[in-house]
Amino acid sequence: MNRRTVLAGGAVGAMAVVLPVGAEGAPVVKARPDAEIYGVPTVDPLISQRADPWITKPVNGQYYFTGSVPEYDRLVVRGAPTIEGLATAEESVIWRRPAGGRMGGHIWAPELHRIGGRWYIYFAAGDAGEVFRIRTYVMESALDDPRDPAGWVLKGQLLTEWDGFTLDATSFTHRGKQYLVWAQSEPEIAVNTSLYIAEMANPWTLKTKPTRITTPTKSWEIIGYKVNEGPAVLIRNGRVFITYSASATDANYCMGLLTASASADLLARESWTKSPDPIFTTHDATSRFGPGHNSFTVTPDGTDVLVYHARDYKQITGDPLYDPNRHTRVQKLYWHEDGTPLFGVPVGSGGPIVRLSPADRPRSFVKHVGDAFQVDHAPRELELTQFRFVKAADGTETVQSVDQPAKYLTVSGGSVSLSTTGTPVTRIAVKDGVTVRVAPGRFLQHRNGALTVADRATVFRLS
Repeated sequence: MNRRTVLAGGAVGAMAVVLPVGAEGAPVVKARPDAEIYGVPTVDPLISQRADPWITKPVNGQYYFTGSVPEYDRLVVRGAPTIEGLATAEESVIWRRPAGGRMGGHIWAPELHRIGGRWYIYFAAGDAGEVFRIRTYVMESALDDPRDPAGWVLKGQLLTEWDGFTLDATSFTHRGKQYLVWAQSEPEIAVNTSLYIAEMANPWTLKTKPTRITTPTKSWEIIGYKVNEGPAVLIRNGRVFITYSASATDANYCMGLLTASASADLLARESWTKSPDPIFTTHDATSRFGPGHNSFTVTPDGTDVLVYHARDYKQITGDPLYDPNRHTRVQKLYWHEDGTPLFGVPVGSGGPIVRLSPADRPRSFVKHVGDAFQVDHAPRELELTQFRFVKAADGTETVQSVDQPAKYLTVSGGSVSLSTTGTPVTRIAVKDGVTVRVAPGRFLQHRNGALTVADRATVFRLS
């Protein structure tokens, strides 16, 4: 096998693409920065004290944000040409609750949708003196800019089958039909809220009777309260995915997943399958507690972005509903090769995240199992394959685990493990990726599913 074949990624068999001793002398190419590879802002939190976050997809070059404010008294919208720009964008109050009467209570979980050339906000409101008499309402604006309060008019209450506790409405279009998914307390069902779907006649009126698609029955859905709420829809890879949130709004809050075929009758209950386990939960090591009530957006290049709120502490004084520090956060959503989403863990603060794949095995990834390393094909445990290269003052870097941020890649002799110390490494950009030098003439190498150290370097692609 000649050197050109090696550099072109043409090696096959048990050993990954390798370079000879002195790999730093190989033809050097300009490496893409990690921030570009990750492709999603790492500002964390993106927006402080904004729960139930909703970020639109770009509309005429602008992203728009809305969410619950701690006072539960108003609707706000901010806009920016980038997701990161929303962090410092001026916030416009487009509506305040009345001083008394109907809609004078808690104002919760607004969502902003562009439907038929107009803007709509779905939100939940209680009444003055009865703040938990929550119902869903709809506002409409014919103006191009949803931040302008002058455009907004109240269309009224969105009426459902039962006049009961109703919140967290979201709308989406699929195969030429407009749908609404929402959370509601249904009479004669002994849970707080279940999720329902119906087709819409217009953005403020249901066309069909509701279909209940999930009710909280799993152990992780009924801690504190029996809750399925906060649905968010993502249509990809021939399927319709609905994420939702479950349990009380403390550290037990978490996310579940419903899946239907894109060709199925979405109004048929049997079309939907609930994943048996939560797909996004509290992660103590990154100090992110109670992640949930999410939405989805995309970067300009089409990368899917998970938007959610979480606290950065576990212990709450008093009712968690009135704790103000559920902050808006964003992170990259990944996809398994079978077309299903990979959420990982709430990643915490830090720089951009990468995954390492041997160049000749692009669907295999370096993964830690406990403190040991291996290389697996298409692992589902996303968080075990995520790392950050942390730069030191001398120009070297350490490789930090994302899900165990107190630990770093450490080399001892020919073995590689995670520990709290970390070995300085140097990345060398080459054709098809990078090599990772851990000492003079010594490099990370992948061989037969193991990650070792040798005088021949494996080329890794960063993804």
